[in-house]
Amino acid sequence: MPDPLLPSSSSSSRLLAQQALSRAAGAPLLSGNAVDLLIDAATNHAAWLEAIRGARQRVLLENYIVRDDAVGREFRDALVERAQAGVFVAVVVDWVGCLGQSRSGFWAPLRATGGEVRVYNPLQLGQTFGWLSRDHRKSLAVDGVTGFLSGVCISAKWLGDPARDVPPWRDTGVALRGPVVAELEAAFAQSWSATGTPLREFAREPSAPAGDVALRLIATQPSTAGMYRLDQLIASLATRTLWLTDAYFVGIAPYVQALVAAARDGVDVRLLVPGSSDIPAVASMSRAGYRPLLKAGIRVFEWNGSMLHAKTAVADGQWARVGSSNLNLASWLGNQELDVAIEDATFAAKLAAQYERDLDNATEIVLAPHRRRGHGEKVRSSQARPRVRHGGGSSGRAAAGALRLANSVGAALGHRRVLGATSAKPLFLAAAALLLLGVVAALWPAWIGWPLAVLCGWFALNLGIRGWRLRRRHQRTVREADEPRAGHDT
Repeated sequence: MPDPLLPSSSSSSRLLAQQALSRAAGAPLLSGNAVDLLIDAATNHAAWLEAIRGARQRVLLENYIVRDDAVGREFRDALVERAQAGVFVAVVVDWVGCLGQSRSGFWAPLRATGGEVRVYNPLQLGQTFGWLSRDHRKSLAVDGVTGFLSGVCISAKWLGDPARDVPPWRDTGVALRGPVVAELEAAFAQSWSATGTPLREFAREPSAPAGDVALRLIATQPSTAGMYRLDQLIASLATRTLWLTDAYFVGIAPYVQALVAAARDGVDVRLLVPGSSDIPAVASMSRAGYRPLLKAGIRVFEWNGSMLHAKTAVADGQWARVGSSNLNLASWLGNQELDVAIEDATFAAKLAAQYERDLDNATEIVLAPHRRRGHGEKVRSSQARPRVRHGGGSSGRAAAGALRLANSVGAALGHRRVLGATSAKPLFLAAAALLLLGVVAALWPAWIGWPLAVLCGWFALNLGIRGWRLRRRHQRTVREADEPRAGHDT
């Protein structure tokens, strides 16, 4: 079946489209792979642990969060057992991701048995804003044969809390076999080199085909924007459907415009995001951007479970993406991310079917019916408190309560919620924050002055250290350039 994402009029136009996808992603198309879809943390954790416990040569683990809890300790103990058996074990974790989650002592048993653990981008002098770049990848490669990537971290938090009736987080990953695993190891080696000395070389046998799936592994590094370019291009190439799932959607104007253009061309564009987020501020920013999407005909859904953490896309039933990248600037430009773009109808159909199952546990966000009132349309949330005139008495309050109950029941039964004036909420919050800051500055200036002084001192210290390092580097370069000249003169 021809790929709807690629032109079918001629082989030359298809070649150009393939070339555009490869250049946008910064990754070649690899054939001969096998891919399995893994849904939620319990399934992903079980598959990872099985692969680790069966390792014979090497285990390369990279994850944003490894938490000191039952799940984290189970993984650490499995790594310790393999290291004791002579398997090379290397782990990269993120400094910010593990801050408050696990300490250096957590890894002491692994280091004691010969395993190596490195922390990506810890806070350091001379890097004023360097800490903003994070290693957000979640990957595992075992023996150069089996690989995994996902949005799942190594933490019991992803499993929910049955005792408190908190369901598991909704997340997605993949298991990989074939030539792509060598690319996965290369991506790990890049992260390892960014934290110190390069990864040692491994004896590799030629990668034998493990299946018939063609895919691209996109290993994003800070400021490279490979995943952003690919997301933009897919939005432009999709002709029938583009279904997106994202945990922390904060659409920037160019990407929103690409989605809007696709929807106006008749593409069925859908966006599934969390209904309740572990980072409420991001959820508020996400909701502030619903209105232009809805007006363009894009369907927006909010997940009804505890947390939706998956990052996936499926287009035209032929192309799919799974990985760690969110649809926001931090993932596109600031972080190390890892995603796989799969060009296979069978896998895309599985991901599309999962998407439709997810929508069964989601509420669609809709605009209120267009009504003329005064100078324009008013949109009201079905769960917002209706305005009630004072003096209405108990009958007015009872009517308001009945209306709220009807709206809530309607949203629950119909899986639809009318969009409220969410775009105004961030503005009011910002106004309140600025007003509070102004009051504090007027009444207690020291509360503003001291933090500002510390901030200025931090910037000055880091800029000074960076300037000193650059000067030392320049002086060393000059000396090295002068030494051969001096030898020649003698």
